[in-house]
Amino acid sequence: MRSGRVKTSFYDEVLIGETRLRLGKRNTKSRKIHAEGPQDQHQFLSIFPGLSSRDSSGRLTGLYPPPAMSLWPSFRCGWKLVPRYSRRASPQQPQQDFEALLAECLRNGCLFEDTSFPATLSSISSGSLLQKLPPRLQWKRPPELHSNPQSYFAKAKRLDLCQGMVGDCWFLAALQALTLHQDILSRVVPLNQNFTEKYAGIFRFWFWHYGNGVPVVIDDRLPVNEAGQLVFVSSTYKNLFWGALLEKAYAKLSGSYEDLQSGQVSEALVDFTGGVTMTINLAEAHGNLWDILIKATYNRTLIGCQTRSGEKILENGLVEGHAYTLTGIRKVTCKHRPEYLVKLWNPWGKVEWKGDWSDSSSKWELLSPKEKILLLRKDNDGEFWMTLQDFKTHFVLLVICKLTPGLLSQEVAQKWTYTMREGRWEKRSTAGGQRQLLQDTFWKNPQFLLSVWRPEEGRRSLRPCSVLVSLLQKPSHRCRKQKALLAIGFYIYRMNKYHDDQRRLPPEFFQRNTPLSQPDRFLREKEVSQELCLEPGTYLIVPCTLEAHQKSEFILRVFSRKHIFYEIGSNSGVVFSKEIEDQNERQNEFFTKFFEKYPEINAVQLQNLLNQMTWSSLGSRQPFFSLEACRGILALLDLNASGTMSIQEFRDLWKQLKLSQKVFHKQDHGSGYLNWEQLHAAMREAGIVLSDDVCQLMLIRYGGPRLQMDFVSFVHLMLRVENMGDVFQNLTQDGKGIYLQKPEWMMMALYS
Repeated sequence: MRSGRVKTSFYDEVLIGETRLRLGKRNTKSRKIHAEGPQDQHQFLSIFPGLSSRDSSGRLTGLYPPPAMSLWPSFRCGWKLVPRYSRRASPQQPQQDFEALLAECLRNGCLFEDTSFPATLSSISSGSLLQKLPPRLQWKRPPELHSNPQSYFAKAKRLDLCQGMVGDCWFLAALQALTLHQDILSRVVPLNQNFTEKYAGIFRFWFWHYGNGVPVVIDDRLPVNEAGQLVFVSSTYKNLFWGALLEKAYAKLSGSYEDLQSGQVSEALVDFTGGVTMTINLAEAHGNLWDILIKATYNRTLIGCQTRSGEKILENGLVEGHAYTLTGIRKVTCKHRPEYLVKLWNPWGKVEWKGDWSDSSSKWELLSPKEKILLLRKDNDGEFWMTLQDFKTHFVLLVICKLTPGLLSQEVAQKWTYTMREGRWEKRSTAGGQRQLLQDTFWKNPQFLLSVWRPEEGRRSLRPCSVLVSLLQKPSHRCRKQKALLAIGFYIYRMNKYHDDQRRLPPEFFQRNTPLSQPDRFLREKEVSQELCLEPGTYLIVPCTLEAHQKSEFILRVFSRKHIFYEIGSNSGVVFSKEIEDQNERQNEFFTKFFEKYPEINAVQLQNLLNQMTWSSLGSRQPFFSLEACRGILALLDLNASGTMSIQEFRDLWKQLKLSQKVFHKQDHGSGYLNWEQLHAAMREAGIVLSDDVCQLMLIRYGGPRLQMDFVSFVHLMLRVENMGDVFQNLTQDGKGIYLQKPEWMMMALYS
């Protein structure tokens, strides 16, 4: 059967493969549609005006329109995840206009006081947390606690947070993962807020809250003890307050500080990014776990993990019932065999693993001196290395928040589509429970039709499609801990015959058909998700709770190369998905193929690779990497002193190159060079603080005769500063100096 559109007197029908879809009433004056379907939602809605739904204000719902100001605009190397960027507060949050409140405070010369989240015990707790608070608790603003308070500065961009009295390690672990992606962090924590310019004691943070970008406005009064020390989240930099202010905003969003007690890393990751989380039970992890971590680490993901339940610190240094952040991975060569290492961070900012590859482990002596110096940091800062096998043994859950759709799939795609639909389970109506309640209530659950195909091959194609489905439950109350999460999951059925989308599928359908996919177990989590590989065609998705007659709202999200997705019997009809783009995929595919041919590359091959790349931000002045420049870059990144670079080392380099390109482009005014002032500004932008004298010397060393620096030289300088900074931080005992033996000094000075 051919694919296309079939006209009837009142309905439009779409044929995908062997499946006929009735889309709803047709406007008899509508234009013809191409067999491949409309290319965007606006064309589709102009053809089928009755297929969209609008809220009371007239806004399209279920679509992905850009607002006046996007919270998460299109990432340079990523993709949009939030379906509706709204300036509205969440229905559970007070309506507060940040700009108007700031202007009023500045006009009146006063500091903002947030009456919706007051500086009283009611904002902290009404329960057990009150008993842990210090006597004579006070609320003070950062300028009262330090002479030079900072909301944020790039130099302290990592590992500067310490958990306080609230048991919110899950929140801190997610927040630490967020700091590894400065562009995303800057959307959650606007970095232009400070305690000097236009300071009025008011701050705003953004969260992705059940389908909307939600601003949360707070005053900067923070709870402190009698000595003026922060009671909750603090920073190792005593004048840095961004973590404490963000925690207060999240507490307001959740109801109170006590509502942050205990949780899942995945919950906070979704609230920060709007991404989709995938939870891997490490006891059941397959042999490709390292491959998953490689792909996750070098794509846009945030990764956390959790230990087994309990309440004590184990002899091996791990904390039971605790959340950690995965901050890196590394394959190292020990004498004659490789070792696979993961790097983790404890939100306490102290207490570390004591086993193999810990700070005091003798295993480090098996590495080359340079690799040891650049990887090992003997500092009780909560960050440590351990083997992948020990990680699987001592941790129970690995949580990956994906900011690109394809992680487990092998499909390489630059463009994906995304649709979000809201629904609800109503008692004695649409809350049908799990499939075991088949003959009674299961069929009453909300039913969604999903049709998928590969856009580049048309609807006749039979090649499988990668599909990601996410189900989030949405509580009706503001306080996060007020009501326990329901156990949720979803079933997927293959649809082989025509179905009238205005009528719910009857019980007989579910009695005759076995689900293509079903929950292994129902989870009491905010979100459950699954990646599937589906043949082109039409499928039925049935989200449900474990028990029948449990009331709740939910959000169902679908990502694929191309799809139509809508609820059966819903007045809103079909909503075409918004196209999203992942610009990393094409580069990743190119790099992977290159390193499959050359597993280790030398300076000549590195030069060929870099000079094949397109540097979009640099315009017509594309850089040329000389052989000498590539030898210098290779020497900086060649940790095992092999004279070559692996794909892992190259991916580290590529992340640095993208940052350098962004910073260079921002300061360069079209000449292709940076002068002293521009170089100084670029280094600050990258979080590197150099004195005026050193900056001048760097222009002499890396610049040209006119003391101007081109992009390639800037890259070399950035890599060297980062490298030398890591060496100092890893070797210093007091933050003032380091000790090196002569062979180590000669190696670092001559081969870097």
